[in-house]
Amino acid sequence: MPRRSKAQELLDFELAFYEKLLGAYPDFIDVLIPLGDAYTRRGLHEKGLEIDLRLAHLRAHDPLIWYNLACSYSLLSRLDEGLDALRRAVELGYSDFEHLRRDPDLTNLRHSTKAREWLQGLLAAHRPTV
Repeated sequence: MPRRSKAQELLDFELAFYEKLLGAYPDFIDVLIPLGDAYTRRGLHEKGLEIDLRLAHLRAHDPLIWYNLACSYSLLSRLDEGLDALRRAVELGYSDFEHLRRDPDLTNLRHSTKAREWLQGLLAAHRPTV
């Protein structure tokens, strides 16, 4: 059996730590956010989506929560839901369009025929000026 790297061991520790905390405090936002991120880094996209859906319920007006939800949907190729979540993030004030242009979690969404036109219009309107 191959040895796990230090990074893998640390990620496993991080997941166990946050999961234990979440067991005691199920709606603790400051645990849910890094746990969802850790699930995504581990490739556990379904679990990451579950966390992002909980966060969207708990913090319905937070644009970053909706952006992360769009990323989770994109990673799972649930593109219609991803586009809806990304639209909601922008409606709520998400404005880091440079990050949106290059975020690998949104690759599936950026390549979706349905999302491409909306994204091109959005990104064209928010091109950095030189």
